[in-house]
Amino acid sequence: MTGRMSEKVSIITGGASGIGRACCLRFAEEGAKIVVADINLERAEAVADEVASAGGEAIALNVDTSMPEEVAAMASSAVEAFGRIDACVAAAGISHAGYISRDADEQVSADRHDRNDMMLIDKSLSNWQRVLDVNLTGVMLTNQLVAQQMAKSEGGAIVNIASVAGKTALMGASDYCVSKAGVWMLTKCGAIELARHGIRVNAVGPGYIKTSMSGAATSNEAWVEGRIKETPLRRLGEPLDIANACLYLCSDEASFVTGEIIFPDGGLIADSRS
Repeated sequence: MTGRMSEKVSIITGGASGIGRACCLRFAEEGAKIVVADINLERAEAVADEVASAGGEAIALNVDTSMPEEVAAMASSAVEAFGRIDACVAAAGISHAGYISRDADEQVSADRHDRNDMMLIDKSLSNWQRVLDVNLTGVMLTNQLVAQQMAKSEGGAIVNIASVAGKTALMGASDYCVSKAGVWMLTKCGAIELARHGIRVNAVGPGYIKTSMSGAATSNEAWVEGRIKETPLRRLGEPLDIANACLYLCSDEASFVTGEIIFPDGGLIADSRS
């Protein structure tokens, strides 16, 4: 397959659903060889099959990005399968400690914003630590261990999934907001440290996106209406909106872009009322 990512080997963590899955399919459309890395191997294999059915090439790996040995094995397996790593999107993440990955259209009965234990005054240390382990430490490990492989060849491009929540505080989500703010700073640090190895590091900060992680929130009509009113473009984003931003940053079109963040948020941050 030919395209903007022709023959580029791309690892997508959290690749089994939501933004990660959209990245896998979109990058494959542009000719990339895909490593679908996810904590849910069955769903990762299903995405790899989708890529193959469309004429692409992909493998699926079972990876918990908060575990260094598993991330190291992921990077090594990608090189063993395809010879190198050209791009990586660190999309694995959780909205809260109890988050369980679901299909995008699966309905969830309980809204996390209605749970008192989400508030800072009641939040347990274990729940706080779980979110940071996945959303921040997991991204750091992915950056570190993928970069070690990229540095052995011709460099590459890394994109970290941050969030508008890294810039704007959200009620009942202190752990999530802090983790995503950390991802943005990690991205800038990585950019200046890894430039000498020919590795670019950027971030994408999604606004309100219709994914499985949004879960109960997007099945709550009042919540959806409120978020649409907050968003100048008057809609929720789609996973493809984020995948397209990641595609640009991983492609050669962004060869002089590093240490930056793109906010595909429908104008949410730009609007002074938000």
